[in-house]
Amino acid sequence: MQPTPFTPWSWRDPAGLAGSDRDPAGVESLEESETGRSSVDLVGFKVEATDGHIGSIDQASYDVEAAYLVVDTGPWIFGRKVILPAGTVQNIDHTDRKVYVDRTKEQIKSSPEYDKETFETQDYREQVGEYYTGNYRDYPR
Repeated sequence: MQPTPFTPWSWRDPAGLAGSDRDPAGVESLEESETGRSSVDLVGFKVEATDGHIGSIDQASYDVEAAYLVVDTGPWIFGRKVILPAGTVQNIDHTDRKVYVDRTKEQIKSSPEYDKETFETQDYREQVGEYYTGNYRDYPR
């Protein structure tokens, strides 16, 4: 069985997660509306790394092959914001309003610096995508 390649800017296939027949990632709730946007807004959800809480979602994009979360880390890393590609999302708990990602706090803290002026540029996306893809290859979850 071939491992599923990591695609940083796309939501995971729910069938490929945890071998469950229910939707562990909450992706079925992220179905696109006629406008191509998600019908669920994750802004305000708490974000949990594999080893603890990292912050809250400040902004979310559901664009096809360009989806991401901007997380305000609050006091954890001095108010810094980080961008997490949608491919890092492992599970969404709509009841508790939490998003679980498959990275450690250290991996997220070491990610490329978020800059609100450039984070939507192709160069920045490539830099972040390469970081999380390499990170996934080195420490698969």
